Amino acid sequence: MKPIFRIFGYLRHYPWQIGFNIFFNLLSILFNLGSYVMIVPFVELLFGSGETGPVEPAFAFNQEQLAEWAFWHLHNYSNTVGLWTCLLIISGGYLACSLLSNLFRYLGLVFLSTIRNGVIEHLRNDLYHHITILPVSYFGHRRRGDLISRMANDLFDVEWSIVSSLQSLVKDPINVIVFCATLFFVSWRLFILFLLVLPAGVWLIARIGSSLKKNSQRGQNRLGRLFAMLEESLASLRAIKSFGREDDSEKRFREANNGYSRTMVRVALHRELSKPLSEVLGTLALVIILIVGGSWVIGDHIQPSVFIFFVIIFARIIPPIQAVVKAYNSLQKGSASAARFLEVLDADEVIVEKPHAVQLDTFSHEIVLRDVSFRYEADDVLQHIDLAVRKGQTVAIVGPSGSGKSTLVDLLPRFYDCTSGLITVDGNPIADLNINSLRRQFGLVSQNCILFNDTVANNISFGSDSYSLDQIREAARVAHADEFIEALPEGYNTSIGDRGLNLSGGQRQRLSIARAVLRGTPILILDEATSALDTESEHAVQQALESVMQGRTSIVIAHRLSTIRHADMIVVLDQGRIVEQGTHDELMTQGGLYKKLVDMQTFIK
Repeated sequence: MKPIFRIFGYLRHYPWQIGFNIFFNLLSILFNLGSYVMIVPFVELLFGSGETGPVEPAFAFNQEQLAEWAFWHLHNYSNTVGLWTCLLIISGGYLACSLLSNLFRYLGLVFLSTIRNGVIEHLRNDLYHHITILPVSYFGHRRRGDLISRMANDLFDVEWSIVSSLQSLVKDPINVIVFCATLFFVSWRLFILFLLVLPAGVWLIARIGSSLKKNSQRGQNRLGRLFAMLEESLASLRAIKSFGREDDSEKRFREANNGYSRTMVRVALHRELSKPLSEVLGTLALVIILIVGGSWVIGDHIQPSVFIFFVIIFARIIPPIQAVVKAYNSLQKGSASAARFLEVLDADEVIVEKPHAVQLDTFSHEIVLRDVSFRYEADDVLQHIDLAVRKGQTVAIVGPSGSGKSTLVDLLPRFYDCTSGLITVDGNPIADLNINSLRRQFGLVSQNCILFNDTVANNISFGSDSYSLDQIREAARVAHADEFIEALPEGYNTSIGDRGLNLSGGQRQRLSIARAVLRGTPILILDEATSALDTESEHAVQQALESVMQGRTSIVIAHRLSTIRHADMIVVLDQGRIVEQGTHDELMTQGGLYKKLVDMQTFIK
């Protein structure tokens, strides 16, 4: 139940709404009880003896004396105004109590709606915020479809299984307590008969709830896998079709979907079992009460109208008990979803910003890496890296696949923290800097363009309202993107589709470059920005990059070595170590790994 208490912790944001909800629910319960109390004088007038003594009975707060006192006044009033008038007054009182009970119930639900939607809003905001600050490494071994399932389906299940149970958890227990107190006051002996059946029912319901939680957790995990399979299939649809694997892909999905469906059937069976079980137990208790109570009426140990009132109240106590049982099972089901949801919310934020971190307003001198090493899990990816990048330099990083090129540049804006060693920007250790101010110094253009299903203008400005259209146009011009943008049907207002798939690879890349230009960052990171392009597109993008790199510090990860021939410094990585460092001509003269890589690409001098 710990995840449930965590969810309920968000109720602290709504203290007065909770207070009003409880207040109106309590009024609703009291007026509901009052409507049933009106049945007693109605039955007494119709079926009672109608005989009263000349002396008013003494008033006392116990069942027998209170009934005698009330009936004496009732019959005297009936004799004064007439039987029909008295019945009409009682009927009007019954109707008024019913109307007020439902009115206050509605008002309680109004405040509950604010609470329920507010709690879900806080949960959704907290999860999205936490996802944005988690390190990149967190997502490296998790499936995006499963994360989406946790934010969408699990949160939806939390809303309807836990938060929506608040009304039952607030109103129905109060209802049960008030009605039980009334039953005890009317006849404590009959009430004890009801309590004899209760322990067996509580034990059976607890067993059902435990099984429900276990199956619900299994079901949510399987649904997460379904979402992951769907997301992966959509992302690799071309590959599935080109290799003719549609049938295999569908078979895997069908098997996973069938397993999820079987689990949810078990969840439904256990959930629906609680209602008939509680109803059977309630009916059993009612039968016992009817038999025993009927014998007491025959023996004149209890008045018939009082016994009828007891039976009616007892019958009315069963629905709120069923509602509490249903709420308990909903909590058990929702607990599995809450645990999956909170698992993401509790994930460690590995990249931690120090208190009173230093603001980095601009980049003025150099970036220095001193004896930097890094490992993801067990094996070192980078080992003892020493490197200095001065302002205005173009530094190229090359090496075989898996040598650690992308990891090296990811350390600079603190997407990861180095395992050992020190990285400084203008003499400041990056661990001491404000993370946002550090990352504002870097502009990233990678081989995988990050574009959104939005207009060209909004993709260049990244949705920011702080840039004018003229500024966006100028950034596009520098990135050699203005010509093809103007040729689009609606120019800068043209929607580019999901991930920019309505554009060619070169066009998408130039939009990414325009975004970096518009941001105006002093340091540019180019992560194999032309590796996935054809020759014509590569030429257009390379022209754009040369325009952008002028006057900026550039760190270039190059797959095609022809693009970095004129770099100020070329750093050659192999198995996580710097094995060579120098200009193109110097490295070619040394005849080491760089020359071998150039020769493999048939580099033409």
